[in-house]
Amino acid sequence: MAICPNKFVFSEDAGVDLQNRLALVTGGSRGIGRAIALKLAALGADVAIIYSGNAVAADEVCEQAVKLGVRSAAFMCDVSDFASAKKTVDMIKEEFGKIDILINNAGITRDGLIVSMKEEAFDEVIDVNLKGAFNMIRHCSPIFIRNRSGKIINISSIAGLIGNAGQANYSASKAGLIGLTKATARELASRNICCNAIAPGFIDTDMTASIGTDNPLFNSIPLGRAGLADEVAELAAFLCGADYITGEVIRIDGGLAI
Repeated sequence: MAICPNKFVFSEDAGVDLQNRLALVTGGSRGIGRAIALKLAALGADVAIIYSGNAVAADEVCEQAVKLGVRSAAFMCDVSDFASAKKTVDMIKEEFGKIDILINNAGITRDGLIVSMKEEAFDEVIDVNLKGAFNMIRHCSPIFIRNRSGKIINISSIAGLIGNAGQANYSASKAGLIGLTKATARELASRNICCNAIAPGFIDTDMTASIGTDNPLFNSIPLGRAGLADEVAELAAFLCGADYITGEVIRIDGGLAI
């Protein structure tokens, strides 16, 4: 896997400085993952994009990252597969020489009422959204422990905090991510590794495009609008630079889950 060459000189942003860091972003080819990858690149981090199927979109993110003056490469991986996740982490470590930041953003939905939800719809969402995050944490943790530093950010959801009708599988997976975040934070804190979760609400992405503005969920947002993927990315960047925050779940939902 060739790394896109570093063609530009990075101009330091007046905030978090992530130069000489490598950020691994799962689900980084679109939506929130794409926004996070490009925000971290703008702050100087090299970025490894993990995607599940859309190579064109993943390559486009890499190209945009390179224009920001960093190195970037895309890796296809089924994060729900333990062995594949390990192989991909090993490839990224070999290509870049390090991994400093892990963003667990990969996620899917298979919505349906629980009375009619098929077993495979429940299992698939849990496998990607929750087990996928475990797999990546499991394989990146030894690298972080050896370095005695690292940042892990899990993208949960307010669905994991308050539930959402028609999304029993998704809500369960995102609630599981919160428990995983807190347990990981406790286990790794002594090695100077921080693990936090972000819980977005209604964010304007491809995943929410089918939910119209007349939806009761949208109309319950106190701030009266959907959030932007770039706003989630700003929060992720903040956590990447925060050395004394761990085990936290930060909502970014316009007040929806107040």
